[in-house]
Amino acid sequence: MKVLLTLPPDIHNLEIYRVTGMRAPPLGILSIAAVLEKHGHKVEVIDSPTLKLDFNSWLSKVKSAKPDVIGISMQTPMAPKGYRAAKIIKEEMPDIPLIAGGSHPSVMIEEALNNGFDVVVRGEGEYTSLELIDYLEKKGLDKLGLSDIAGIAFRYDNKIIKTKDRPLIQNLDELPWPARHLVDMNEYTLFNKNINIAHVMASRGCPYGCIYCITSYYWGKRYRYRSAENVVEEIKHLYDKYHARTVVFTDDEFTANWKFVRDFIDLLKKNNLDISFSCGTRVDLINKDLMKLLYDNGCNALYFGVESASQDTLNKIGKRITIEQAKRVFSWAKELKGFTTGSFILGFPWETIDDMKKTVDFAIKLDPNYVQFTALTPYPGTPLYDFALKNNLIVDKDWEHYTTVRPVIRGFNFSDKDLGKMVVYAYRKFYVRFGFMMRELKAGRFFDLFKILSKNLIISPVEDKIKRVFEPLRWEK
Repeated sequence: MKVLLTLPPDIHNLEIYRVTGMRAPPLGILSIAAVLEKHGHKVEVIDSPTLKLDFNSWLSKVKSAKPDVIGISMQTPMAPKGYRAAKIIKEEMPDIPLIAGGSHPSVMIEEALNNGFDVVVRGEGEYTSLELIDYLEKKGLDKLGLSDIAGIAFRYDNKIIKTKDRPLIQNLDELPWPARHLVDMNEYTLFNKNINIAHVMASRGCPYGCIYCITSYYWGKRYRYRSAENVVEEIKHLYDKYHARTVVFTDDEFTANWKFVRDFIDLLKKNNLDISFSCGTRVDLINKDLMKLLYDNGCNALYFGVESASQDTLNKIGKRITIEQAKRVFSWAKELKGFTTGSFILGFPWETIDDMKKTVDFAIKLDPNYVQFTALTPYPGTPLYDFALKNNLIVDKDWEHYTTVRPVIRGFNFSDKDLGKMVVYAYRKFYVRFGFMMRELKAGRFFDLFKILSKNLIISPVEDKIKRVFEPLRWEK
């Protein structure tokens, strides 16, 4: 079949794209595309945010592709535009089967089916999509037979049918590498700079189940690693074909398997791959020796989710780390002169304003090179979402605002407006420090950072406050 896989149009205007200037290939649909191609289907991919497509230009590309079936992948902030796109497709091309996939429709099944989609692919999508496309090729939308396909949902006889769950893929090495030839790899940037960057997934799953994070509930509560050999072969391919010299690992916890990390570094050396890479990890999944091994062999940044200065909060959210572990890890990074990014979440429902200020002060004490402060966001499919609904804490139900940039909930002791002000306060207190700014100027990084911070980091009513914070810092090199 001729299969079109796409992200919704017009999502380049969402806050998360506009603020960071980051563009990354849609690895999820590229992985599905690779599996479909391997089994004989013809696939086209439209990476709407990278191409900055509005609805009209997107529809023109969809029509010119003349697909037999269309799949649209959506995370939560993309959902409204994805639903609008689905309705347009049903008006313009009513006979084409329309499939929804991604983290949002996987849990908001009825919502997706009510907004024009024929079938929802739930969870990990490669083999479910393949079986579904094979079925559609033979029988079309004969919904009687759809019930035999694991991992989907659809409406039949005015009822929503949710088929049995599909087992997770245990051997990730059996998957072909993402079909990057279907997109323009020269379009992917960091801080709006055209550097040859590649995004790679080495593992899936997370056993921790933090109440705010969708990873454990979408990819499963168990680590599944590719082999180091397979990962390095993919990087070598990216190095040779696309001249990629910078790799961003998309895993939540790259260092959960220490043997994998050591094997990976050994193979980089054996293959003479002179790359730099960044990865995410946890303060309890690394030691000083492993950290040194990473920094000495191309790791240019380690990303740690610290989240809070309160041990009680860390316990409540299921983070399963300690404050002392965080202090120790960031002190190791200082000793090793390695680059770190720390992530902190403001607005847990039981917090007070003083609690949030303590988290900001803790971030300053740890002193990572960069820090990310986010407003707690209740994504569908997480325990936090259920908790927020039960306690009537959600004040904004527009999915487009669920970016962690704009507050959408209140707490028991603060309003959503209070939370917005706290995010502004946090960025200002951390970044507008003389010592920090001098360090970044000396390192040649300050102006890239300033471009992000001076954008519309927080939307009205606190947008102007952000601008006033950083406006005095506008000077030329």
